[in-house]
Amino acid sequence: MKVKIKPLADRVLIKVSEAETKTASGIIIPENAQEKPQKGKVVAVGSGSKDHTMTVKVGDTVLYGKYSMTELNHEGEDFIIMKESDIFAIIS
Repeated sequence: MKVKIKPLADRVLIKVSEAETKTASGIIIPENAQEKPQKGKVVAVGSGSKDHTMTVKVGDTVLYGKYSMTELNHEGEDFIIMKESDIFAIIS
């Protein structure tokens, strides 16, 4: 995925994963009851700073906090941008 947004310093641009629409047992979750996912795929990474080298890279799937990001819509797709330190884990 080629995105025309370049995060600065220690910021990361993440493509938000789709919300779950069905439970494991097959029950359909109504749209107004779906929780926003707290994971996504890294699509762009800043260059870091003199005190911080970046750990995550483009293509990583990450877990992040609920309130630590700025949401944006670019060309019809939902993204979030946040500091790398607000990412909890890389999922492999």
